[in-house]
Amino acid sequence: MAPVSDSESSLVTTQRLAYTYKRSLGPVLSQFFTALRERRILGVRRPDGSVMVPPREYDPDSGEAISEMVEVSDSGVVKSWAWVHAPRPAQPLPHPFAYALIQLDGADTPLLHVVDAGAEEQMQTGMRVRARWAEPRGGGIGDIAAFEPATGATGE
Repeated sequence: MAPVSDSESSLVTTQRLAYTYKRSLGPVLSQFFTALRERRILGVRRPDGSVMVPPREYDPDSGEAISEMVEVSDSGVVKSWAWVHAPRPAQPLPHPFAYALIQLDGADTPLLHVVDAGAEEQMQTGMRVRARWAEPRGGGIGDIAAFEPATGATGE
């Protein structure tokens, strides 16, 4: 039997990986994203009475289904943050900004979003921020273009 050459023993094919489905948002997230289009932010009340933003369909501690929507403020307090000195093209802002955990007034959990503070020296844990709404809005998290420093004193 003659030896097989590498070109005869190798199988080469081109594949295209695609996700051809769309995820349904469900009743809780549909309300959350619809509210964002209307410049409102919704959370969900957990069995212990706390309000979680962004909302989830199930309590992370008990696994219990939850659906009581609660409107919270579009202002809050920065709990933690990290500065981005050189944003990449796919990041939400084309200039330096902070990713921050923001606890909105009326919520008991923080929301991860961006703060457009202008300069790293302007950022601080405990500072108050408010949402800057995008125009036009389409019912996605990008409807909040960014949070920006609010006038007045720092939070907690």
